[in-house]
Amino acid sequence: MFTPSPFLALAMMSFLSSSLVYASDQKGANFGSPDAVDNQIAEDNKKSKSHFKTPLEKHNLNLGADYSAVYLSSNDVLPGSEDDSASGMLRFYGSWNPVGIGTNNTGGLVWKVEHRHSYTDTSVKNFEFGTGSLGLITPPFSDEGTRITNLYWKQQLMDGKATVVAGFLDLTDFVDVFAMASPWTGFMNFAFSTGTTTIALPGDAALGVAGGMMLSDAYYLIGSFADMNSDPTKIADGIDSFFNDSKYFKSVELGWTKSQGQIYVDNMHVTLWHADESEKQGTSRGYGSNFSASRLIDGQWLPFVRAGYSQDAGTLMEKSISTGFGYYGLGGESNNLGLAINWGEVKGNDDQYTTEIFYIMQPLDYLEVTTDVQYIANPALNSNPLNTDESSVLIFGLRMRVAI
Repeated sequence: MFTPSPFLALAMMSFLSSSLVYASDQKGANFGSPDAVDNQIAEDNKKSKSHFKTPLEKHNLNLGADYSAVYLSSNDVLPGSEDDSASGMLRFYGSWNPVGIGTNNTGGLVWKVEHRHSYTDTSVKNFEFGTGSLGLITPPFSDEGTRITNLYWKQQLMDGKATVVAGFLDLTDFVDVFAMASPWTGFMNFAFSTGTTTIALPGDAALGVAGGMMLSDAYYLIGSFADMNSDPTKIADGIDSFFNDSKYFKSVELGWTKSQGQIYVDNMHVTLWHADESEKQGTSRGYGSNFSASRLIDGQWLPFVRAGYSQDAGTLMEKSISTGFGYYGLGGESNNLGLAINWGEVKGNDDQYTTEIFYIMQPLDYLEVTTDVQYIANPALNSNPLNTDESSVLIFGLRMRVAI
């Protein structure tokens, strides 16, 4: 089996840095998902901007912080499992862009430091398994403690039509991006997030590189290359594992958008990926593909369909299809509704179906509150003889986020 050397890995990183892409949400703006640091800060500043930020921006320094908490409860759980769970997360994030001041080709350092904690013995991330279902709900809400999730250099090129990032990345910011996939503001079940549970992703603080650019006014290309074994709680070990373990995640994505400024919502793309085995992630060597299409109608309706296929990687699902819609501005400018259903093929088990409906509201400029209900039919882990052998389960969720 061929394993790339560190020198080849560096060569591939250099190639990606010079030729691959992702588009920003508008010309000269920031690239990545809505959860990427600069995009998150920009969105929060539209709703509520603290006075201390303005003088810092004059020095090309952008800061943000938030606290989020998620509570889950189920009508039925496996014997020995908790019937509710609660976890929280404190985040401090920002960027400093000293390069290219006054142009669209800015460059600078991006960081995000987090403390992830659980109020119950079972974290929110692992709660769904205890209900007999196979899946994850808001997976960032774990009990990992203090960690560095982002620490990378971001460089914009081609008058803002291309961006390259290199360092410790969260690949969900750059791979199979979808407007309603955020675990902070979108669907809570991972079946409606990155890869629809079929991508063997590395951890969300992996040493690597990602980049992208607009090939034309409508077509774009994205690529990523990252370590499969990075540990966000021991960031120095990630450097060692990148060069010595030689276990990597690779992806390439070709997409269409109505315009660069609408890339999150008017979007169609195909993603191809390959992952080496990872003891850290509990996955094996495999590959797969994903498809996503969404279209904003009348400025409010966002219907979508997303699908994924995985071969040999040991992902949660081997095949998965999600479809649904979002409705923006229901009952208030910042209040949004989401409804979706997922079909997932589980190796050795019956197909599992997940339905989720959520409503996010903003009672205060700095406060977001989400109510959420999930119905899971044919929970895949109900083949366990120790469980209650229920054919369906209900999960109720409540999410809160306070941002400054």
